[in-house]
Amino acid sequence: MNGGPGAGASASKLASWIGPSRTALLIVDTQVDFASPTGAVGLAGADLGDVAAALAAASRLAEAARGAGVSVVFVHLETRDETDSAAWAERIHRRGGLPGKALALCRAGTPGADFCGPRPAEGDLAIAKSRYSAFFGTALDASLKGRGVDTLVVCGLTTDCCVDCTVRDAFHLDYHVILAPDACAAYDSRLHGAALQSLETNFAILASADDIIAAWGMLKRMHR
Repeated sequence: MNGGPGAGASASKLASWIGPSRTALLIVDTQVDFASPTGAVGLAGADLGDVAAALAAASRLAEAARGAGVSVVFVHLETRDETDSAAWAERIHRRGGLPGKALALCRAGTPGADFCGPRPAEGDLAIAKSRYSAFFGTALDASLKGRGVDTLVVCGLTTDCCVDCTVRDAFHLDYHVILAPDACAAYDSRLHGAALQSLETNFAILASADDIIAAWGMLKRMHR
């Protein structure tokens, strides 16, 4: 069951941290190949048991963010021949896997790369990446800073991989990071919990989707 260590932050405290002018909701890799039973990971036999609830929570966060005037950013994996990593492929080979199959995840132009669950709406920003971190080799940092954003609310897939790498890089780039554990998921609940514990200890504040939504609701009512 998804969740995580730590009590998290209350809605009233969050309201002072995640004002619309300074905050972006960052949704990571909610795509068919990672989230759907018909996608590559599901067809390979991964346990998707926690994914649907995380996607539902991420969708609620996106709706609340838009309603509060918070920037919504979808970062999605998009692999291509010209951006494939030789080191990534070799690591898979050394572990006894088939590099071609693994690197074919979320191939540009294929159904596996499509969004699953929450998806961009008019006014949202969508940024493609070719590695785990949303910041590596992308214009994300420049786009956020161009909007005056210094705070990120992060959710998506998977907690122990792309979410983890993104949160660490965000902190190293001096963003304040709020992580919604119930709007994230992994294919192994132990990895989900361990990743949350590490991120909470060193890089982020944990807060439930409901508390984040409540905080944005409070701010919206205050500015009516």
